[in-house]
Amino acid sequence: MIETKHLQRFDTNVHGAYLIRPKVFGDSRGYFFESWNKKTFKEIGLDVEFVQDNCSKSSKHVLRGLHYQAGASAQGKLVGVASGEVFDVFVDLRKDSPTFGKWDGYVLSTHQHDRLWIPPGCAHGFLTLTETADFVYKCTNYYDPSSDRSLIWNDPDVGVLWPLGKNLPLLSEKDSKALSFKKCEKYERID
Repeated sequence: MIETKHLQRFDTNVHGAYLIRPKVFGDSRGYFFESWNKKTFKEIGLDVEFVQDNCSKSSKHVLRGLHYQAGASAQGKLVGVASGEVFDVFVDLRKDSPTFGKWDGYVLSTHQHDRLWIPPGCAHGFLTLTETADFVYKCTNYYDPSSDRSLIWNDPDVGVLWPLGKNLPLLSEKDSKALSFKKCEKYERID
């Protein structure tokens, strides 16, 4: 763990991906925390430039992902929830990574306020656990439709343990046709 006055950074099971826990200030009126501050993130070793912010709203059992952009369009992402709760997952697709092919997952909620840093070269997705969830994320690269790729959510070679119980996820047509880990495009090197 790396800790500063404003943030804690925890390693995950994927090389270069981190759980970020902000210091939350709260009282009977509510709470406040910094969701992004370039200076404090640099203090914990994340010196990144963001070019795009995205938001999505999803209903319970909606599974979005596992998405990524290929090659030079790869995106690093700082992800979290503005309301609700999700199970957030990322898979390492970087061939030169010591955790190539590994995945990790965390529950992100408005109660904890955690964020995840997902480096370029990882596929990313989430499952909505509450009636609705508002998901927010910052990206280090612009969206490029020609580089858009998807890894199938239930690939047996990856083995993500989604907390679905007996429920089936609600998928987009694109996500239901995503490629297997064996067939999906991998990253040679991401700098």
